[in-house]
Amino acid sequence: MNATPRRSPELAEREELARLLPPPGAPDLPPGRHRLLKEHLMREIHHAAAPAAPARPRPGRRLALIAVPALVAAAVAAGVTVGGASDGGAPPAAGTTVAGGERQEAVRLLDRVATAASARKPAEVRDDQYVYVRTQGTREVGDEGTDRIRREDWHAVDGERDGLARLDVLSGPSKDGPASEEGHDIRLEADPNRTVYRELEKLPTDPDTLLEKLYADTAGQGPSRDEAVLETIEAMLPTATLLPEVNAALYRAAAEIPGATVDHDARDAAGRRGVGLVFEDARGGEVVWVFDRTELTYLGSEETAVLGVGVVDEPGRTPARPSDDRTV
Repeated sequence: MNATPRRSPELAEREELARLLPPPGAPDLPPGRHRLLKEHLMREIHHAAAPAAPARPRPGRRLALIAVPALVAAAVAAGVTVGGASDGGAPPAAGTTVAGGERQEAVRLLDRVATAASARKPAEVRDDQYVYVRTQGTREVGDEGTDRIRREDWHAVDGERDGLARLDVLSGPSKDGPASEEGHDIRLEADPNRTVYRELEKLPTDPDTLLEKLYADTAGQGPSRDEAVLETIEAMLPTATLLPEVNAALYRAAAEIPGATVDHDARDAAGRRGVGLVFEDARGGEVVWVFDRTELTYLGSEETAVLGVGVVDEPGRTPARPSDDRTV
C-alpha cells in the first residue's frame, strides 16, 4: 500500500485560505472599493518583498505575509469585499446609490409639502354643513371614447345625510348627446365606507401611528399593502386640506412608504404644471401626485385635478371662494 503523501505546512495553509474565499459570481465591487483593495494588495506585496528584519521571523508569520496578498488578489479578481464590508468596513451610507438619492429627494419634497400644509389655517366646520370639492378629469364612455369632465361634490360633514354630485362635460362623445348627464344633479347616498370630514378629524397626527392605522384599515385590499394605503391617502387629500395637522400627517406617512421619486415637470389632469411625486403601481404604471411649485398645495393627480375645496351650508351651493380654489 502506498502511503498518502504528506503536505507541507505552507501548502496546507494555502489550501485553507483558498477555502475561505467567497464563491465566484458575486456582484462587482464599486470603483472606490476596487481601487482600495488594489492599493492594499500592492502595499502587502511590497511589504512581503522587503528585506527581512535581523531577527529571524517565525514560520507562521512568514507564511502569513505570503498568503495575505494572495487572498487579497483573489478577492480583487473575484470582485468581492473581504470581510463583507465596504470602504474600510463601514456599511454603505443611505442615499449613496442613485435609487437612494431619488428616494431621499422624494422624502424631502413630502416634508416640505407637509410643513406648508401644517401652516395653513384650519376651517371652522359645523356638523350640519357639507364639504364641497370641485374636480376635473376624464371618464371612459364605453366604446365611444373619453369624456373630459368637471365635477362638483357635496358630502355631509358627519356622513349621516345624503350628498350631491353635479357633472359638466367639457368635451367628448357625451357632450350634448342624448345620454348626457350634464346639468343633472345626482343624489349621493350616505356611504358608510367613505371617510368623511369628522372621521378625518379623528385620525392620529403622528405619522407612524397613522401609517399603522392605515395599514390595518386597508388590510387585504389592493394589489399590495403599500398601494392600498397610497390609494386611501390620495382619496383623503382633498378634504384633508381643511385639516392642516391631519393633512401634514398624511404626507409624512406617505414619505415612509418606499418607491417614490420626483418629477420636476409634472401635470395634473387639468394640464397645470407642478412638481410631481411619482409612485409605481403593481401593474407597471405610475400614480403621480402634483403640487404647486411655489405654495406646495396639492393640485391633484394625473387622473383627477382638484380645483377647489370649501364648506357650505347645504348641497347645491358653492362657496363664494373655496378655501383651496385653483380653477383653470
